[in-house]
Amino acid sequence: MDTNTVFAQSISLKELGIENAKVRYQLSADELHAITLQSGQGVENSTGALAINTGEFTGRSPQDRFIVKDDITKDQVWWGNVNIPFEPQAFEKLYNKVTAFLSDKEVFVRDSYVCSDPNYRLNVRVVTETAWSNLFCYNMFLRPEDSELANFTPEWTVVCAPSFMADPAVDGTRQSNFAILDFTKKIALIGGTGYTGEMKKGIFSALNFILPVFKNTLPMHCSANVGEEGDTAIFFGLSGTGKTTLSADPERKLIGDDEHGWTNENTVFNFEGGCYAKVINLTEENEPDIFRAIKKGALLENVVFKEGTNVVDFDDVSITQNTRVSYPITHIDNVQPGLVGHNPKNIFFLTADSFGILPPISKLTPGQAAYHFISGYTAKVAGTEAGVTEPQPNFSACFGAPFMPLHPTRYAEMLSKKMKDAGVKVWLINTGWTGGPYGIGSRMKLKYTRAMITAALKGELDNVEYVDHKVFGIAKPQSCPNVPEEILNPRNTWEDKDLYDKKALELAQKFKANFAKFEEFANAEILAGAPITE
Repeated sequence: MDTNTVFAQSISLKELGIENAKVRYQLSADELHAITLQSGQGVENSTGALAINTGEFTGRSPQDRFIVKDDITKDQVWWGNVNIPFEPQAFEKLYNKVTAFLSDKEVFVRDSYVCSDPNYRLNVRVVTETAWSNLFCYNMFLRPEDSELANFTPEWTVVCAPSFMADPAVDGTRQSNFAILDFTKKIALIGGTGYTGEMKKGIFSALNFILPVFKNTLPMHCSANVGEEGDTAIFFGLSGTGKTTLSADPERKLIGDDEHGWTNENTVFNFEGGCYAKVINLTEENEPDIFRAIKKGALLENVVFKEGTNVVDFDDVSITQNTRVSYPITHIDNVQPGLVGHNPKNIFFLTADSFGILPPISKLTPGQAAYHFISGYTAKVAGTEAGVTEPQPNFSACFGAPFMPLHPTRYAEMLSKKMKDAGVKVWLINTGWTGGPYGIGSRMKLKYTRAMITAALKGELDNVEYVDHKVFGIAKPQSCPNVPEEILNPRNTWEDKDLYDKKALELAQKFKANFAKFEEFANAEILAGAPITE
């Protein structure tokens, strides 16, 4: 009898309220892959990866994400349309219904942890209704050694039941799907949706509360990598801005692609043990690391095969534009040992500016950096959230508002202090449109964005001429190795220069209007980082 079978016999879910379940404990990726194929819930693609369909929901549903309002959260959480309160009694009743639903069924249980820095490790037990949901968690969370399992004590629990549908009239939800965090019970409860990202983002949201409140550590929605000299770079950005793509650099070791902590001990650590990458329009030429990571053990979501084959058509968005792959970080060749780096030397704010106004690269003062961090401007890329079919200009505080339970200025103050203490250079990178807005201009070429970031990392932009943007005040380099000079000044790429000036002022006014709700919390330095609207 193998070790996992022995542990499975001793794993009881009674404490969770799940009775008489057939527990499939700590199955390997190969076993979960095989079970999914046997059940007809997935198929294998031409490179050996498992491909599944998440059902009705192919993205997160922010309006159906709740936090239980209790003694821990009531005075700390920034309540509103991002952090929607849920009553403890309603959670208790709904949780009991979900656990009753999972009782007497086959369930998949995984013990894992998050936070790669041992000083911040948080043990997580995951209970899922499907094998492929469990494979996602195998890929995305950190994997304990077998020797650690005998004495494993979970601190948080994820319960995920995609086929359980809530009754809004009875259960207090908005509709049949829900993702709810309870900080007293330390449970992330997910139902009515098969979108695996809800599990990952549930734990991310929990850490975004736990780390600053209890551990004096800044949580960040960012990717990070390390150069040969040990210099760490951080890339902030929402989905679709290039966070995963740009951090996967063959010249640098990857710490992680999405979620990190920055500690008082001056370390930057990955929360996760895997990557969850968008695969829309994926090519081996543009994104070789991600392309090659799609092999046995990887989990593809909502992709379409070329007719009559099991070859993925990455350009086919007939199911969703938010096609995804999850894979363990070990599928990437160039990974930082231990997934921990030291204080960053460069921070990049990534934005996909759908208006085509912002420069492709600019250098920020500390005040501008805090202003743009709190603003978190980008385009809301189609498919990342349910109901979004067209890119829209979007402000998301800290480049991750949907996952931030505290007031954005709490995170901004922590980041601002750390940036100053560490002497970090901060850059704003527009991976969005050039030559006009979305629909007229074109997306910035990836090779140019990579060249700009490489030049910044190597110090090649330290001694070039800079000119401040007339509206946004940010410093534009006038030359950059391997980048045409004409694209460095966005106004030059527009046929109608007067229209550019008009649209730049319009975008500046959107920034100002968005920032109004933060003004009373911002100091003079931050306010001076605002664009000029007159």
